[in-house]
Parts: sequence; C-alpha cells; structure tokens
Amino acid sequence: MFYFTESDIQELLPITEAIRLMRLTFEALAEGRAQNQPRRRLILESGSVLHSMAGAFINYFGTKFYSSNPRYGAHFYFVLYDGKTATPLAMMEANHLGQIRTGAASGYATDLLANPDADTVGIIGTGFQARTQLAAIRAVRPIKTVRVWSRTEEKRVKFAEECSATAANSAEEAVRGAHIVVTATNAKDPVLESDWIAPGTLVNAMGSNVANRRELPADLMLRADLVAVDSLEQARIEAGDLILANSWANVVELQNVKRQYDPSKITIFKSLGLGVEDVAAGAFVYERGLATPERFADRNRATR
Repeated sequence: MFYFTESDIQELLPITEAIRLMRLTFEALAEGRAQNQPRRRLILESGSVLHSMAGAFINYFGTKFYSSNPRYGAHFYFVLYDGKTATPLAMMEANHLGQIRTGAASGYATDLLANPDADTVGIIGTGFQARTQLAAIRAVRPIKTVRVWSRTEEKRVKFAEECSATAANSAEEAVRGAHIVVTATNAKDPVLESDWIAPGTLVNAMGSNVANRRELPADLMLRADLVAVDSLEQARIEAGDLILANSWANVVELQNVKRQYDPSKITIFKSLGLGVEDVAAGAFVYERGLATPERFADRNRATR
C-alpha cells in the first residue's frame, strides 16, 4: 500500500493534468461510469467536525475524511481502493489534493463557460484555495490582469506580490469590470453586490459549502442565466448560495453543461467539491507513483 505525502501530491499532480482529470470525471458521471456520495459531517460540542466524502471513478473508489476545528485547524486524508477487488491501494495526505482538484474543477468550468478571450480576473479572498483557483484559470484563459481583495491588507498585498496580481482597495474595485470573478472566502454573508457583475461575466464561487453561509447575494443568483453545480444532490444539502436564495430554476449539473458563451449573459459555477473528484485525482497520483515505486519503498514497508 502506497503512502503519499503533501509534497508528493504537489509534485505528481500538476494543475493542467488536474483540469484534464476533472473533464474526464464529469464526462464519466454523465455516462454512468462514476458515482459521487455527498459529504457527511459529524459535529461535536467542542466545535470539532469529522467530514467524509466518497466516490467511484472507473476502476477505482475511495473516500476522503478530514477533521476540523475553528481554533486548531484541519487535517486531510484520502484512501484509494481497487474498484474490482476492494483492495486498499494508497493512503494520501490530502490537503493539497483537495486544493488542486477544487481549482481544477473551476478551471474546467471556466474553459466551458468563460469568454474565450477573457483576460481579467477579480478575486475576493487570499487563502490557499484562491491560489489554485487562479492557477487553473490561467491555464485555460490568456489572463493579463488579476485584481485581488481580502479584508486583511497584509494578506492581499502578499498574495498580489506572490501571484503577479494587483491588490485592490475594495471588493468592488477587484470585481467590477473583470471577465472572471472568483470568490474564495469563509464569509457567512455575500462578499459582493449584483450590480458589480456585468453581463458576459463568469463567477466561480467556491468558498462556502454550508447551508447557512453564502458568498453571492440572492439577486445575483436569480439574475444569472445559468448556474452550474458540480452535484445537484450535494448542492441541495450544502450550497448556501442557492438554498438561501431559493433559486433552482437556472441550475444545471456541470456534467450536462456544454461549451458556451454569450456576452449578454451571466454564468455562475457554484463549486462544492466532490468525493469523486478526489478519487480521479488520487487515482492519477497512484498510477504515477507506480511508475517509480522505489521512491516509496521505505514508506510502503512502514504501512504494511
């Protein structure tokens, strides 16, 4: 049984490959060759939470489980199994796995829905997820300008310096006029206003996966011509942006979305993060690891 560290994931799973894998994942879901099980949460009085999510992708299945506490942080792991024999194949530290596949899902949605000539990105949020969101968008569109805003000036200046972006003075300044907008925050209430978003814009909202939290206002959700979600079943459980707006008429699963762009329309990708995405990404890492088994020999003996 292989054991992969966070640094292994970063080395073996480049963002371009992850975007390709997300395309294959949603194609497999559409064809019935993949399955997703929505996230489950066990919540303790201490504030600690155990999260679990599972999926199956072609020849593999697996589950990601992670613990979190608002005071002490989070810890992520993923276990991959053989789909035919149920044999455990690999265990992975999964913080970077989740970051990369989440960014890649937005990259795939962006490739389907954004202006083909989009060159301006506005980002609200400067955490670890914002970085892979930007990397994935840059992989599929000719981005020239990136404006970023977050509540902490020090963090947005650092993000701007490290990611070749401009630190905006307000959320509106970051967003208004951008061809692609990203919200990657832990906010409970909307972080932008509908009238900041012009027709032809794609909004990638990925910061919230809890039913009582949202990043986007209800009027923007209703105004959008198309809202793509990675899973409708999971969205009905935890997509606060949609649940609080009670807005479902314009919602389509990403597996059913075809490449499209209309400069008169607003589109939204509401990303929640799926277990099946972890399986596809984890399987790729495992198969690449098989090509160089000697590098994992010591760890393999330790996990038997």
